[in-house]
Amino acid sequence: MATKPIQSDQAKAHPMQRCPDCKHPEYAPGELSGVRHFFGNISFENMAQITLDAIGDAVLVIDPKGKVIYLNKVAEKLTGWQSHEALGRPIGQVFLIVDGITRQRAISPGQRAIREKQTVELALGSVLIRRDGTDLAIEDSAAPILNHLGEIEGAVIVFHDARQSGAEIQKMNHLAQHDALTGLPNRVLLMERLNHAIGMAKRHRKKIALLFIDLDYFKDINDSFGHTVGDHFLQDVAEKLVSCVRITDTVSRHGGDEFMILLSEIEEREDAAHIAEKLLEKFAGKHLIDGHELQLSLSVGISVYPDNGDDAETLMRNSDAAMYSIKANGRNSYQFFGGYT
Repeated sequence: MATKPIQSDQAKAHPMQRCPDCKHPEYAPGELSGVRHFFGNISFENMAQITLDAIGDAVLVIDPKGKVIYLNKVAEKLTGWQSHEALGRPIGQVFLIVDGITRQRAISPGQRAIREKQTVELALGSVLIRRDGTDLAIEDSAAPILNHLGEIEGAVIVFHDARQSGAEIQKMNHLAQHDALTGLPNRVLLMERLNHAIGMAKRHRKKIALLFIDLDYFKDINDSFGHTVGDHFLQDVAEKLVSCVRITDTVSRHGGDEFMILLSEIEEREDAAHIAEKLLEKFAGKHLIDGHELQLSLSVGISVYPDNGDDAETLMRNSDAAMYSIKANGRNSYQFFGGYT
């Protein structure tokens, strides 16, 4: 969270004035300690305290000399310092920052904000040394607090646990590259791996195969038993497909009732035919899903690098064409691009 320079009127004395919006008689504009404005039965000062303690980020405030004058509850938790113990101490003692790799001590972002009179951010990879000596990766920014004359009154530092950001980013990246229902790689990740596999196959003089799989008559299952059963069946299909290939291969859900399998670095096209036959055998029997005995077959189209294309899009297009060809000729079988089985 980037902070901005804060304007304060604390350096200027104000006479007590009548609050224009409530029945409480007096307040001093700009002076938190002199506030007489109330929110119901809560004073403005208490409301500010409650608000700062309620937000998810840690907030720490220092005076112009770098002494700690405020910590909210999250700052207490992350630093390991209770507010009454931290107040008045140098910022470097309460908020000790080092480089996560070199362990070199970093200048406090609050002191930098005061010195540079602008918002600053902590360098990536910075680590907070908590009171008990443990490390905590954090992200933060700091902004100077300026009075109405533009003079420095201190600085506010806002920071949070960077591990939470990392976990969230990792989760978002996973969701962007995987199918939400089955957990399998989606088309985006498949294309990335397919391009990589083509490069490796070219270097090692190997072949790769791309199998385009369609579930025959899956729509009838959805229509007869409902989408919940259909979804559970798709999850079961995903597990069975994965069980038929090597750990180095990729099974992907292309969308709906379509799946794809990338077989990396195979010796001969017969290797792909062997996997296709294994798949057909795996799905030949009945499948018990939510108490229902269900049965379906597969139509499998296969393209091989470099025989049927030397780039990802061509291999994808040709395996798709082979799959539709087998669906038009009886289903429940496999076919290589070009009509070979």
